Amino acid sequence: MAAISHSMVDSQTVIALDAMSGDLGPEVVIDAAVFVVQNYPALRLMLVGDRPVLEKLLARHGNQGDFLNQITIRHATEIVTMDEPPAQALRSKKDSSMRVAINLVKDGLAHAAVSAGNTGALMATARFVLKMIPGIDRPAICSALPSAQGHTFMMDLGANVDCSSEHLYQFALMGSVLVNALDNAESPRIGLLNIGEEETKGNDIVKQASQLLSKSDLNYIGYVEGNDIFGDKADVIVTDGFVGNVSLKSTEGVAKMIAEYLRQEFSRGIVSRVIGFLALPVLKSFKRRIDPRRYNGASLLGLQGVVVKSHGSADKVAFANAIKIAMRAVEHDVPAVIDRQINKHNEAVA
Repeated sequence: MAAISHSMVDSQTVIALDAMSGDLGPEVVIDAAVFVVQNYPALRLMLVGDRPVLEKLLARHGNQGDFLNQITIRHATEIVTMDEPPAQALRSKKDSSMRVAINLVKDGLAHAAVSAGNTGALMATARFVLKMIPGIDRPAICSALPSAQGHTFMMDLGANVDCSSEHLYQFALMGSVLVNALDNAESPRIGLLNIGEEETKGNDIVKQASQLLSKSDLNYIGYVEGNDIFGDKADVIVTDGFVGNVSLKSTEGVAKMIAEYLRQEFSRGIVSRVIGFLALPVLKSFKRRIDPRRYNGASLLGLQGVVVKSHGSADKVAFANAIKIAMRAVEHDVPAVIDRQINKHNEAVA
């Protein structure tokens, strides 16, 4: 596995930001970058994109302190659009802000890359440029979802529609390493998503994956159901990308529905408005706990490098959270730990 050249970065954390991708443009990325570096003096951020555009936007923050010295710009002439086919982006956009940001990781000039761009293009480009960790068949998308006691990590969230039992095992291993890094959880609890907790439930792939996990050193707690995603039963919930993506989108839909129901109920009349005003502190606290910006930043696991996907419509706070996730993954050298763990697994089953 290629290692970053620490002589080039002076042992500081360097993260490349794809500044041109996403729904809201480079303003959000720059605002997030300025917001983050104020609290992390050892952090260096590289904005990748159209230099004149980025310089103009960055100049707006010129009166905010010396911390702007922590931000540099790397020019890129192309942009991958949100609806661009991944193969086309990979083939024809070799100087895109997305591709250049990932190239910086490969070339040892950055420890990680963060992008709010086209998910398919980001996955395809990262896999082509950085390559897979030996022994990991497919990359997977892992992110946190709000739960009763904080949050639960779930994977895969859409990269792999069809998975084998071995793929699910690999997802569990990678998720365990990531949660150990992000939450300092010594032995994360791994649950396998199923239609019931009984051993007889589920399809053959899920049953075979359960057998693999039961024989492993991972802290496998068995099957979990859909309602456990928002409980405190598991730290990592493993499933294929089809089910994971449907679960994620269902969660987003339910959250929007609850917010709309509350708005309607507290707008029915003067009494409801008064009650709503009295309940405002509780409602604000509730909103903070389920705020999707707190959970923004999905790790693309299985690659020989750290890549984090931000939501395309992320604002400053959300994109800043994605940067922080990349920082923690770098600090704990997540790809290297996954590499060691998968080698240990392969030696055990050889």
